[in-house]
Amino acid sequence: MIRILIFVLIVLALGAGFSWLADRPGELSLVWMGQRIETSLMVGATLLVALIAAILLVVWLVRVIWFSPHSIARYFRVRKRDRGYQALSTGLIAAGAGDAILARKMTARTRGLLSADQEPLIHLLEAQTALIEGKHDDARRKFERMAEDPETRELGLRGLYLEAKRLGANEAARQYAERAADKAPHLAWATLATLDERSQAGRWDEAVHLLDQSRTSHVIDRKEADRKKAVLLTARAREKLDADPKAARDDALAALKLDATLVPAGLIAAKALFREDNLRKAASVLEKLWKHAPHPDVAKAYVRARSGDSAVDRLKRARKLEAWKPNNAISLMAVAESALEARELALARSMAEAAARIAPTESVFLLLADIEEADTGDEGRIRHWMNQALKSPRDAAWIADGVVSQEWLPVSPVSGRLDAFEWKMPVNTIDGPLEEGGISRGEAAIRSLPPLAAPTSAQRPVEVQEEATTSAVPVETVERTTAFAVPVPTESVIVHEPVEPAHPIVVREADEANGTDPVRKEDAAIAAKASSQPASGTASAAKPAEAPVEPFFGRPPDDPGVRKDRVAEKTTFKIF
Repeated sequence: MIRILIFVLIVLALGAGFSWLADRPGELSLVWMGQRIETSLMVGATLLVALIAAILLVVWLVRVIWFSPHSIARYFRVRKRDRGYQALSTGLIAAGAGDAILARKMTARTRGLLSADQEPLIHLLEAQTALIEGKHDDARRKFERMAEDPETRELGLRGLYLEAKRLGANEAARQYAERAADKAPHLAWATLATLDERSQAGRWDEAVHLLDQSRTSHVIDRKEADRKKAVLLTARAREKLDADPKAARDDALAALKLDATLVPAGLIAAKALFREDNLRKAASVLEKLWKHAPHPDVAKAYVRARSGDSAVDRLKRARKLEAWKPNNAISLMAVAESALEARELALARSMAEAAARIAPTESVFLLLADIEEADTGDEGRIRHWMNQALKSPRDAAWIADGVVSQEWLPVSPVSGRLDAFEWKMPVNTIDGPLEEGGISRGEAAIRSLPPLAAPTSAQRPVEVQEEATTSAVPVETVERTTAFAVPVPTESVIVHEPVEPAHPIVVREADEANGTDPVRKEDAAIAAKASSQPASGTASAAKPAEAPVEPFFGRPPDDPGVRKDRVAEKTTFKIF
């Protein structure tokens, strides 16, 4: 555009000049070699301009003729180069698409049209072609050549890094990433890989320094960099907590400034402050975390802030947390646990049942089982809560790459990735509580709770419990005889006929001969009484008299017992 404007200005200037001369006519006289030439001023100016144009034309012709061989050679060279770049572009596209045949063909054509010394992309095309053909050794050699060239060093190092990761050579991959990060700190992949490696090795100071460099060069997003730095500071504080609580406190508080939601940082800061007897500041840190998002570890640390507190004091602190986050399963659980310790069983039960309605997880039903044991001691109800715990979703935990950890870790043990652990429910329970008839699983469990069994004085000890004809006894009518747990099936209790004991019975020879053995008499009395009693609950089917009596374990005992002619002292036994 500028050239066109300059050309227009020159033409306008010439036109203006000739117009000016036309308005001012004159005569021009020239004497040259005895000849006198006279003409008008306009004609003379025109001849002068034509002479200059002719000279320029002659110069241009001479220049074209003189440089014509070079121009012709350059034309063919440019044409060849264009064909080479076209082949290179086609080859790279084919390599990216996985077309090994076309990529190899374009590689050979590019080699014939372009020089590898002048165009380093040829090495990349050859390496990619070797990769899609499965020739990883050839590709690795190409990447090594590229890593030695300053122009393609980063590209070669990345290729070597990816090949090392593919082969599982983590140490080699680490070295390639560190070389790339040292030469080019602006490379995000090299920075992140080196950062993960230093985090795995526990070199927290070096990792923080590298992260600061990357943040300065804008390699990593600011928000992501703040999060990673907070995790690194938390990991360093976690390592220093036992040896240097003050330094651990400073690192943890610095991490909280970068990310106020990082629960491990808050817990470490609170522990360090507790060791310094700074309870007020530690409680303030935990309260901020709790108000943002309730966490069971935060509740536990807050409730047990002072080791000398009584159970009632801990209950008050738990009620304070529940007031900040009402209708929250974690806060309700904290109150229920503290109430159980303080023996406020009614409060503990109400809070635990409310938590079960909101989030029916494993720990809620286990807590209800503990409350039931402390309150009523009813074995049936305790087993009911234990059964619900087995069927309920698991509680949230620290999870990274499918690994569930009881505590937070800065690095994944599987992939080595920094900040991989997340507080969430396991994968098989992320869908939440199931619904049963339009009500939550916790509500259904509470409604299906069996009634309390009323103990009676007519109960016999478990050791001499009677055995009756096979009958079905409802769960509601089952009576417990002692404090020992007696397994009770969900639907009914099947009582079998008396059989010969599995263990040998040793009696006195004289009593056996006379038929006065007291143990045998007791067995006969129990069997007669059991056969004469009607079955309670549902109607029982009478067993035919001719049906053979089978042992309760399905087959006769392997040991036939002691021979009758052997004399030994009588021993007592229990009827099962």
